[in-house]
Amino acid sequence: MKKVIVFSIIFLNVLLGCSDENSDVNLDALEAPTNISALMTVKQDNSGKVTITPKGEGVTRFEVFYGDGTVEPAYVVPGNSVTHNYLEGVYQVKIVGSTVNGKRTEAIQELTVSFLPPTNLNVTLTTGTNLSVNVSATANLETYFQVYFGDVTNEVPVSFMEGEVVNHVYAVSGTYLVRVVALSGGVATTEYTENVSVTNLLPAPTPPWPSTNVISMFSDSYTNVPVDTWRTSWSQANLEDISISGNATKKYTSLNFVGIEATTSPINATAMTYFHTDIWSSDFTQFKVKLVDFGANAVFGGGDDVEHEITINSPAQNTWVSLDLPLSSFTGLTTRAHIAQLIYVGAPSGTTTVYVDNVYFYNLGAPPTTPTAAAPTPTLPAGNVISMFSNAYTNVPVDTWRTSWSAATLTDVQVAGNDTKKYTSLNFVGVETVASQINASSMTHFHVDVWTPNMTAFRIKLVDFGANGAYQGAPNDDTEHELTFTPTQSGWNSYDIPLSDFTGLLNRSHIAQLIFSGNPSGAGTVYIDNVYFHN
Repeated sequence: MKKVIVFSIIFLNVLLGCSDENSDVNLDALEAPTNISALMTVKQDNSGKVTITPKGEGVTRFEVFYGDGTVEPAYVVPGNSVTHNYLEGVYQVKIVGSTVNGKRTEAIQELTVSFLPPTNLNVTLTTGTNLSVNVSATANLETYFQVYFGDVTNEVPVSFMEGEVVNHVYAVSGTYLVRVVALSGGVATTEYTENVSVTNLLPAPTPPWPSTNVISMFSDSYTNVPVDTWRTSWSQANLEDISISGNATKKYTSLNFVGIEATTSPINATAMTYFHTDIWSSDFTQFKVKLVDFGANAVFGGGDDVEHEITINSPAQNTWVSLDLPLSSFTGLTTRAHIAQLIYVGAPSGTTTVYVDNVYFYNLGAPPTTPTAAAPTPTLPAGNVISMFSNAYTNVPVDTWRTSWSAATLTDVQVAGNDTKKYTSLNFVGVETVASQINASSMTHFHVDVWTPNMTAFRIKLVDFGANGAYQGAPNDDTEHELTFTPTQSGWNSYDIPLSDFTGLLNRSHIAQLIFSGNPSGAGTVYIDNVYFHN
């Protein structure tokens, strides 16, 4: 175990003489340093040579007390390191950070120097919904750790101490082999490897139906009916309740099958015509939905149970899949007045991770023709984004959101107080940044949120004008590519598209045109928000 003890000490110390020209600087207002610690690495040659790199915020100078009886400290400028030879043993190293006005903060950090290989290595890996993974580790006899995240060739590891948490953000969704190495002062090391799957999840689409048409089991958009459990005792899956940008979501891991029960208050869905659920997975190849009605006696196995299971083969991965299943397709479900069980089954069996949201029954009614909820608020840090249009970021200059050669009508509207572009009578519309062309060469994705009441196809084209910066200039080095999507109607569709999917877009440093088009040609209505590139 490593222990860190932190003290803040304020003492009077005349380090600087103040001249008349800087006498208006209030040095006393400076706060004491914070977050004092050190990275301590040891050479793997039985020499006991340790490199100590102090860290902290608001520090002018560090003092390092080695903890081995050496009286005089080493003085270290922030960003630099100091080396010291130790015998085998456990030492209490004191790091002192000071400011120009004499305020000091101390941290005592335990250092283990051993020439034996580390033992009892225990690694904790936790993944988020934003392509991130957190790594921490404990061991005996180790001095420090190194972690390899497995996403680049010739990777340089990140070194860290016990008690630290290292965060890493991947460029794209996928499964990566993470390797953690525990190092001591000897040649031998101890390693741990684990495959981690990371995702870049946005909230599921907002349901379009009025609450009067819905019996909701789980959705932030409605008042939910009572559900006894979202994981029965006989299930073969793990359940975690998570939040995606503030939106409650169910996460099932190691999914073979999971039972969801409403036996205390069975659902009467006789007036409903559809069952809906939103699902997201990076690895499933098949998904099954089973509904079970316990019959009039409302008892499982009471003699009048009915059920039916529907299989969805090869569902799309790494995107929300909105399943709208006609209840008439559940042919074995001959009654719907006492629905008490919902069962999800995933494949590959026992290894699948599936996120679930918006589980409800509904009847068709008339879907809304305009959005009532704003598009999901982006959560990426501004430093990772080149935004063309979003209230969440500072936008780059855009010449026009409707060129003169467009076949569409543009209206700037607000949806729930959020600025939004509305295109009607849409055949195609050009958006241009010719005057200040976008250099997206360091970006990995293009994002746009789309809401439509009637479009059956939606197309996105990116055009790069090349090094000469002119449309079909000499030489003609323009490149472009168009992708087609099938949007869910009357709900927000969040398209987070790898730029690598735009295979014809050979260059990304002079992007000057974005073109939206779709079907029905000349009659489409679409609302657009959160248009940006990101890495």
